[in-house]
Amino acid sequence: MKPTLSFAALLLSVVLIAPDIVRAAGDENPTPPPPPTTTDQNKSKKDTDTKKPKSDKSGSAEDFLRGYHAAYALIYDKSDYAGGIAALRALGYDDHPDVATLIGYASRKLGRYDDARFWYERALAADPNHAVTWSYYGMWQAEQGNMLKAKDDLEKVRLICGTDCKAYKMLKEAIDGTVTY
Repeated sequence: MKPTLSFAALLLSVVLIAPDIVRAAGDENPTPPPPPTTTDQNKSKKDTDTKKPKSDKSGSAEDFLRGYHAAYALIYDKSDYAGGIAALRALGYDDHPDVATLIGYASRKLGRYDDARFWYERALAADPNHAVTWSYYGMWQAEQGNMLKAKDDLEKVRLICGTDCKAYKMLKEAIDGTVTY
């Protein structure tokens, strides 16, 4: 009977962990944040910018996704990095890993490397298994000339989502010098 119990425990752990692994692989559609609580609204947060936009976090998941997609389009479609950062900050979800990662990416594209590092680390504090964040942070490392650290980050991405996921391929190409992101 013990093998059945062990198998049941393994199966339960896969069921509980698998959704996080799939989400951690990252894509253009972030998981909406949970509804805010009173403590979320009053929480003190470290910012790199003293002019933080005010947000009541009272919007719906649809509002969050609409705002995120608009900021995403500013950054990736129009290369309006500053506008994208402002739109993301206005969402009021700076601790959401997808939001923080995208702010980090836009900061890096603006040459604000210290800000980018802050945002990548903030994203990883929220979700240590966020493959896209590790990928972009690895690109940041490569741009800083730290190829060993970039390769360490590539290994973290591999462990999270394998070698066929977009996050892995992007960082691998950046490390190989065949493309820049």
